[in-house]
Amino acid sequence: MAQIKLLDQKTIDNIAAGEVIERPASVVKELVENAIDANANAVTVEIKDGGMTLIRVTDNGSGIPKDQVKTAFLRHATSKIRTVEDLMSVSSLGFRGEALSSIGAVAQVELVTKTAGGFSGTSYKISGGEEEEFSEIGAPDGTTFLVKNIFYNTPARRKFLKSATTEASYVEQVMVHMALSHPEISFKFIHNNRNRIYTSGNGNLKDIIYHIYGRDVASALIELEAETDNIKVYGFVGKPHISRGNRNYESYFINGRYIKSPLIYRAIEEAYKTFTMTHKYPFICLNMEIRPDLLDINVHPTKMEIRFENGNELYELLATKIREVLLTRDLIPQVQSDKEKKREGQNRKEVPKEMLTKSGLVSDVKLEKKKMPEPFERNRRREEQKSSSVYAGLNYDIKKKSFPSIEKEEEKPHQMTLNETSVLEEKAKPGRKVIGQLFRTYWLIEYEDELFIMDQHAAHEKVNYEKLMRDFKKKEIYSQGLEPPLVITVSMSEAEVLRNYADIFAGLGFTIEAFGGNEFCIRQVPANLYGIGEEDLFIELLDCVSRESPKANVDIITDKIATMACKMSIKGNQKISLPEVEHLLDQLMELENPYQCPHGRPTIIKMSKYEIEKKFKRIV
Repeated sequence: MAQIKLLDQKTIDNIAAGEVIERPASVVKELVENAIDANANAVTVEIKDGGMTLIRVTDNGSGIPKDQVKTAFLRHATSKIRTVEDLMSVSSLGFRGEALSSIGAVAQVELVTKTAGGFSGTSYKISGGEEEEFSEIGAPDGTTFLVKNIFYNTPARRKFLKSATTEASYVEQVMVHMALSHPEISFKFIHNNRNRIYTSGNGNLKDIIYHIYGRDVASALIELEAETDNIKVYGFVGKPHISRGNRNYESYFINGRYIKSPLIYRAIEEAYKTFTMTHKYPFICLNMEIRPDLLDINVHPTKMEIRFENGNELYELLATKIREVLLTRDLIPQVQSDKEKKREGQNRKEVPKEMLTKSGLVSDVKLEKKKMPEPFERNRRREEQKSSSVYAGLNYDIKKKSFPSIEKEEEKPHQMTLNETSVLEEKAKPGRKVIGQLFRTYWLIEYEDELFIMDQHAAHEKVNYEKLMRDFKKKEIYSQGLEPPLVITVSMSEAEVLRNYADIFAGLGFTIEAFGGNEFCIRQVPANLYGIGEEDLFIELLDCVSRESPKANVDIITDKIATMACKMSIKGNQKISLPEVEHLLDQLMELENPYQCPHGRPTIIKMSKYEIEKKFKRIV
């Protein structure tokens, strides 16, 4: 057995640092929380290269007395608690006393601090856990931390950091959470000498949301306030139409601390059930005040996970109250009047008709029958051979050495497959007959002794999907100008996606320009997708790429946007003309597999005459 020994202090500090400091954003979080606990009302965070080379956090809080500066960098040195009992009532953001020790163990740190009553300030430098300098210095009231070259002495950990822009986006997210949870404090965030976030500290949460997320989100907020004996909740929930494809728009805070909780996720999603589509998540910004003795925040060193003694009470309060405000408010998104649409349409730039590929239901494009792929040809020949293995006129089965039962087996309406004789074959055109529309969604088509039922939305969606995919692969993409251009507000991580995949977005037909701050301007969209909710479509595409990044590629993006063919397709419960139906059938004939939409649903099913007559008891 190996000999058991005590670890040296440097190793202990590095292990602790590994638990608390994962990346530059962890450093920023700990230092800003300390600033808030020091009663600062103005905090500035400046980083360079994503925080990997420099992090500067300056506050105007109470400062650290000179005789306590060195103690502050020792493990488990804290001003927040004294005994284990204090853990049950801790109300500050930081309390373990591991942050400064951990930061000092993996970076080069300089602290400049001064208390309001002090004659001069104190400068303290520590690198890799080793003290380098301790002196007096002239300084304003408050504290400034300079953290340089994080993980300089642990290269194995540094290599796991991501790009500078990605790391900066993590820091930005920390600052967003700080600003939302403390609207009474003025926050400033600077990255590579550029202002990214600035809040006034006027205490108005809606102003903060407007500044961070933009006008569209701020104009779709519903205020929420609820209270029980143990819990108080206040903040804003978003109307369902501003939902996103991930939970990045969900922020909630308990006693001023940003946390993640599956229980709260479930409560929010239960409240929004039937209001949002599956896999869509709403905008949420809620502050919750809960009695500290009902919480266990000593779960994880980052203090982001939490346990509730009154979890059921919290779940019921959130699920019930959020749903109540959604049900009592007008949730219909504001749309333009016909007059406004007409006026805007006259101002938009039009693409010449000869430049646009035909994607509507009515088209002058001449259709040519495609040769069936070889695997299906083999199947067809095999079926022919099988059918020839019977005695003419007697249907004698050679393999079974018997005649089939005289009574035909009962058939059910079923989804068609590629190997079946179909109303979509060229030879069927002269004999097929469109009878009419059922439920304003399904078309009844008679051919020989069979009834075919076609879902107009699924069929048109499949036609559009295949056409879009062909266009993207051939690079036959045309753009349609937007007047006025569409301006969207994005996060730093989303901005990085737009920059990294600029060529791909351009190849799809989008023209996107930086518009200053967190905003981008979309001047052109793919012509095929024009007029079908450009902003929603683009946000959905951006969410998809953001989830896949950094493994996103052209195929993922084009497949996603092609799947949105449903947005440009005729819908169920929509009246269309007989010539349009005939043309849609012709378009389906051109597809290799016309029987399933991009989501796998059937486009067309069939029933035999025999089955119908059996239902009417004409055949017993």
